[in-house]
Amino acid sequence: MEPRKNVTYFILLGLTQNPKEQKVLFVMFLLVYILTVMGNLLIVVTITFSKTLNSPMYFFLASLSFIDLIYSSSISPRLISDLFFGVNTISFQSCMTQLFTEHLFGGSEVFLLLVMAYDRYVAICKPLHYLVIMRQRVCVVLLVVSCVGGCVHSVIQLSTVYGLPFCGPNVIDHYMCDMYPLLKLVCTDTYVIGILVVANGGLSSAMVFMLLLISYGVILHSLKNLSQEGRWKALQTCGSHITVVFCFFVPCIFMYSRPAKTFPFDKSLSVFYTVITPMLNPLIYSLRNSEMTNAMKKLWRNTTRSSIK
Repeated sequence: MEPRKNVTYFILLGLTQNPKEQKVLFVMFLLVYILTVMGNLLIVVTITFSKTLNSPMYFFLASLSFIDLIYSSSISPRLISDLFFGVNTISFQSCMTQLFTEHLFGGSEVFLLLVMAYDRYVAICKPLHYLVIMRQRVCVVLLVVSCVGGCVHSVIQLSTVYGLPFCGPNVIDHYMCDMYPLLKLVCTDTYVIGILVVANGGLSSAMVFMLLLISYGVILHSLKNLSQEGRWKALQTCGSHITVVFCFFVPCIFMYSRPAKTFPFDKSLSVFYTVITPMLNPLIYSLRNSEMTNAMKKLWRNTTRSSIK
């Protein structure tokens, strides 16, 4: 099937058409993206070169930061560029590439957060068997499974929309290429396709979210068996994870667990999980984790000493 008829490019309306608002948003999103890149890179580098942060939890945290870095980079640079230059056109192929990339890494993050919850469950509820259950090979397999899950999700999304006929309007009322805004431009009935998108995106996110809530409920219930110091440390770690889960999942579920319709506030809500959350993750994990902050300070001191020498 011909993937498109007359449409070879799309016009992204962006967040606003007001030039003054575009300038303000350009500065704001540029700062957010810089913080996102620096924060996530700092976590990856710190965990990679630190000798103390070698537990499975930090392996998954470094993986999450790397995914967040790529996920944000698939959206933010074009958004920032469009706000600065005012050129909001995107080719059909670039649009499909962005759609695939954002869902690949967004989907991978969904499954990785579930893996991280399982890691915390084993660490807190089965501490004596933790290193046996979460050995290095198992951690790598779980990470690969998360990425494969994200890839399958993304392939389904892309194959759903790629073969549809785009034969008329090419204006996307959004700042990025996403499923529902694209389905509005298709010149055929999309009811069945919309159900498939909801099942692949919204329901899968909702199911993972429920599993996460159940797992953290079990973890919190088991804290009564720990000492006061162990309970506080576990609460700190789980509190960070739960914060990230709510920041990421709640907007995603609202966006994709409904019929294929778009609303005016969708763009503002999308900013939260595509731009803001990847920046918050390193702040949430690093500032609430004394081991991480101490490792960062030690890495900084060693780097400073090496540069002086």
